[in-house]
Amino acid sequence: MFFSFENDPYIAVIGDIRQSKKIENRSEVQEKLKQALEDINEKYDNEISSKFIITLGDEFQGLLCSGSNTMDIITEIERKMHPIKIRFGVGIGAITTDVNKEMSIGADGPGYYKARGAIEFLKENEKKKQTNAADIRIEVEGDNQSITIMINTILSLLTVIKDSWSDRQREIIWDMLQHQDSQTDAAKRFKIKQPAIQKSLSKGKYYAYKDALDTIGRALAEIRRNDV
Repeated sequence: MFFSFENDPYIAVIGDIRQSKKIENRSEVQEKLKQALEDINEKYDNEISSKFIITLGDEFQGLLCSGSNTMDIITEIERKMHPIKIRFGVGIGAITTDVNKEMSIGADGPGYYKARGAIEFLKENEKKKQTNAADIRIEVEGDNQSITIMINTILSLLTVIKDSWSDRQREIIWDMLQHQDSQTDAAKRFKIKQPAIQKSLSKGKYYAYKDALDTIGRALAEIRRNDV
């Protein structure tokens, strides 16, 4: 067991577009984000307690009843929104208000407090201009400090790896994460030879990245509400 809770927790996710005021085509970006969230709501419907929606011009949120695909959801939003960069705050804890499946606005409780705290922490780190500041942070209700520190350390290291990718490496790595198949299959999709795929994966530290991502996924997969 990675986590311990007194209550049956939810997973609240808040996303915030970085440096949104500098984006020239904001209406196009918001429409792109809206479509990405609609895709997430449809694909992961069984794990969503409140659908992902845009809450402010630059921010969105959603509520999950299971943690098994939290990192997949975040990665998919990152991929669909690239090159727009997004910071993600993930809060794990109770929700003390009624939960509306169609709209996450109005819900409240420690889960959302933790997600908001995670977002604010990331913003403060960016203001300090820390090198390779993480773009994803998790905060957990209750006596879970050790596992929270471990996960956030891994997330910081994942950011270091992501920031080192070339555009081509990013395309290939995201393709592998999306399809979960072989280098040969990826080579066919990109119409290149398999050794070229292997070279990009090796330089992009794909297997270390995926192992770390899977480790976080296994920890979060423990979280599932009993009423689901």
